[in-house]
Order: sequence, then C-alpha cells, then structure tokens
Amino acid sequence: MSVASLVSPVDGLATSLVEVTDLSVEFGDLRAVDRLSFRLEKGAALGLVGESGSGKSTVASALLALHRGTGARVGGAVRVAGVDVQEASDDELRRLRGGKAAMVFQDPLSSLDPYYAVGDQIAEVYRVHVKASRRAARARAVEVLDRVGIPDATRRARSRPHEFSGGMRQRALIAMALACHPDLLIADEPTTALDVTVQAQILDLLHTLREETGMGLLLVTHDVGVAAESVDEVLVMRHGRVVEHGPVATVLGAPRETYTQELLGAVPRVDARRVSGGGVLGGGAADGAGSGGGVPPDEGGPTAEVVSSDGVILDAVGLRREFGRGKRRFTAVDEVSLTVRRGETLGVVGESGSGKTTLGRMLVGLLEPTAGSVRYEGRTQTGVSPSVQMVFQDPVSSLNPRRSVGESIADPLRARGELDEGRIRGRVRELLERVGLEAAHYDRYPHEFSGGQRQRVGIARALAADPRVIVCDEPVSALDVTTQAQVVALLAELQRELGLALVFVAHDLAVVRQVSDRVAVMRRGRIVEYGPADEVYESPRDPYTKQLLAAVPALDPVVAAKRRTARRQLAAA
Repeated sequence: MSVASLVSPVDGLATSLVEVTDLSVEFGDLRAVDRLSFRLEKGAALGLVGESGSGKSTVASALLALHRGTGARVGGAVRVAGVDVQEASDDELRRLRGGKAAMVFQDPLSSLDPYYAVGDQIAEVYRVHVKASRRAARARAVEVLDRVGIPDATRRARSRPHEFSGGMRQRALIAMALACHPDLLIADEPTTALDVTVQAQILDLLHTLREETGMGLLLVTHDVGVAAESVDEVLVMRHGRVVEHGPVATVLGAPRETYTQELLGAVPRVDARRVSGGGVLGGGAADGAGSGGGVPPDEGGPTAEVVSSDGVILDAVGLRREFGRGKRRFTAVDEVSLTVRRGETLGVVGESGSGKTTLGRMLVGLLEPTAGSVRYEGRTQTGVSPSVQMVFQDPVSSLNPRRSVGESIADPLRARGELDEGRIRGRVRELLERVGLEAAHYDRYPHEFSGGQRQRVGIARALAADPRVIVCDEPVSALDVTTQAQVVALLAELQRELGLALVFVAHDLAVVRQVSDRVAVMRRGRIVEYGPADEVYESPRDPYTKQLLAAVPALDPVVAAKRRTARRQLAAA
C-alpha cells in the first residue's frame, strides 16, 4: 500500500498519522474544500499542490482545526496523531497544536512577534507543552536553532525577528515547530518568498529532519518543483477537489488528468532552450558586442551614431549606487555596465540583496546613480522618461486602493499633457482590452481583481506612456505557474507587436531563461556573468552561476535526489 493514499469513509484504520475523510469546508456560499479524502502514514511526506484558490491551505488549516470559531462550516472527519480534530475539546487541540503536530506558515514575519527575541518565543512554546523550567526551555531553543542551521545559535537566540534574514526567519519557524518533537510537520508554502539557493537549503533541511526524526510532512505548495524535491506522493487540487493523487514520480512524470498536464506544461524549465529566433519574448538581435560570457567589459562612451547602428536603445555605463552615510554606507550596485537592444529581452537574475532591483530603478530613472550614467538612444538620461517605464513586483502596493484602475492607468496620459477626458477614457479602455481585461473594468478598484489581473493593470499603465523600453521587476514572482505563463505570454505578444525592449529582473532562473535573449547574473552589486542566455545556462563560467543553477528544483524526483546529494557533499567538503 502506498504511504499516502486515498481512502473511503469505511476503509481507514486508526494507525495512520493523518486520516481525512470527506472533508468539506464552506465560507458562506463558497465551498473551499469539497469532500476531500486522503491518508498520511508516519514518516511519509505528501504534497498538496494547486493554484491560489484551490483549497490546499484551507485543508492544512483544517488538520489543526484552525477554522474553529471563524464561522466556517467544516464537515467530514479529520484525525491527526490519534486525535479526532472535529470532536476535540479546546484543551485537546492545544496539546495537539505544537505538541503532536506543528505548522510552519508562509510568512515568518507575521508568525513571529517582532518585540520578543526569537529564542524566547521558541522557549515559550516548549514550556507550554512540556512544562519545563525556563533554563531548560532556553537550552532547548538554542538546541533546535542550532539544529536548523542558525550559526552561533546561543547568541542569535537573543536576536529579534527583524535581525534575521528571510531564510533565517523561516529556519527559526521550523525550529519552533521542532521544539516539542512533533509527529507531523505541516509546511504551508514554506519557501515561496525565498531565493533559489535559500529555498534549496530549506527543502534539504526538511528532508534531513524527516530522515532523522521520522516525522511526517504535509507540504502545501503551488510550486510543482518544490513538491518534486520534497515528498513521496502528490495530491493535485483544483476548486477544492482532488484532481490527481499518486506517487510523485508517476503524477509528475506521467500525469493522467488534463489539468495536471496543463499545470506541468506551464512550469518554466531551466534546462529548456528558448525558442529560436529571439526567445520566448521574441527578441531581436540577441548576440552581439558585449554579449560574450563572463563579466562585461567597460563599454566606454560610444557616440549616439555608434549606439544606434548597433541596435542599442538603452545602455548603462559604470553604474554605482550607495546608500547610507558614514559607517552605515554600503554599495548596492557597483560598476555595472550593460546594454539593451531594440526588441530584445535582457534578463537580470540574482538573489535578494544582489542589487538587481536597484539597478532596474536606476535604468528607469527612479534612482539617481552615485556614479556612472544611463543613456537612452545615446543621450544621458536624468530622471524619469516616458520612453522607459517599469512594471513593479507588487501591483497591490503600486496601485492606489482609493482610485479606480482606469484612473491609475490614465496617470501617464495626463502627465504627458492630455486634457480631453473622452480621449483619455478611450485610450485607457483600449489598453485594458489590449492586456486581456475588459473596457468596463475602468471603474473597478484594485481589490476587485486577482493577482494576475492586477499585474495586467500594471502592464497597461506602463504602456500608457508609449514606452520603447519596459523594466519588469519580478513581475510574476507572486503568481501561480499558469497565471505566470499567461503574463509572460502577454509580454511576448506586446513585445512582438510594439517592438519593445524588455529588461526582465527576477530571482527565478527558469523564468529568466524562458524569456531572455541575453542574461546578466548579479551578486553583491556586481555582474559576475553576462552573455547569451543559452551560453550562460548551458556553459556557466562563474562558480556562483553554477551554484544558482544547481539549486533550481527539478521536476524529476530522481534528479532532485541526485542534486540534494551533491549539495550535501559540497556543504561537507
């Protein structure tokens, strides 16, 4: 029998770590989960995979009765570590949560109290469940922090959450979950906001902890690659129902259901070459001067005529940007030179803190460089230009919630001096339709749109200025793979029709390869590798580029296991 298998209401035995039978969860008129059944055995790992709204996080919350008291209607039966969750008293649930079963949430900042030291928060959990002394609880906190890879755990236990990086905060949450030796760890999108190398470290950690402790793992994720790296079986969800369920190699290698096939088909592959003739985003001259592998040379100061004849529309020369003063001064971008050609896509990839977003903002004119210059069509650019626009990572924070999306899209038109409201409204309606929305959406507000729709609004606003270059700063990082593919396809279509040049800034190496003609890899403010996308991905020269590529999740579980072994050997060397 498989380690995590579908069960009927009558065939379940009370020996499984988790038994879910005909689970339904309703919020008002919305049925978020519809008659879902599955079983998870001790020591096994099951991945709940699906897009936003599929119900996967609702299922995870139901395992610990987190919906109790919220007004949600929960039906069916749920047993976790021998506890009937539906019938359990509040005291029984308190003993279950954190004791026998623990949960790691997506956003560690919202799960950790900003006022208290991380070690004190872990110690408090241990004291509540184990009734230990303060000294024993503090010692246990240091022990689990050390176990999850926090360096100098004794000292860092006294640090507050804001003093930890994103990856360290996620490790701290895992340490808190491990404090009471749980039988089950529920991880809800534990790596979504992390860079690829930090993501690999967290997934490797979860795998090692399973091996050492024998705990079961329920992993909730929208990232199919993360599931392939981490679980024995996969349960694919859509609209609250099971679409497909089975061994991870079978479901990902030979999916039976059309939806699973579409989900896998939308996943960008880091090992897939871009479409010949300019890439997925239809670029023009992809390879030319300055596109050889390795660090780009100083591109000097060619005249406007030389820049134009080479097809270069935007170039950066010796860009440097510093922040802070005195001892707190640090360099975010350091001596970066690059070019962007008409109709091509330049991918800029790097981890958090690499300087890629700062570089993008300087290219647009939102930040003034400390040194160096940005030139548009050979002329030095100062300040924001209508010809170079930006699509931001988070459309929610870049759209005013008190204004309709139509009014936000109209801003560049009014800034350009257009006064005729009829023409403004007509142009905005055209743009809405051009990005796949409806003209009638003009008067709607940002909260009435999905994440993918809001990103389309951001693209429409960028197009309103009739730009020649668009800098996209992590435009799909918060989207599901199918929505991500739709936004990428939209950018490709717009680029072909309008002849746009794109700078695509992202930490996702697979997406960058999918869209780019050339790629610049950034680390600590510098470009460490620069060249044609296929060359950089297939024959990387810099060790850091090789490290990034080795950390990308593989859809094949066998390949994922080999990569995990290689990472362990590298770490031990």
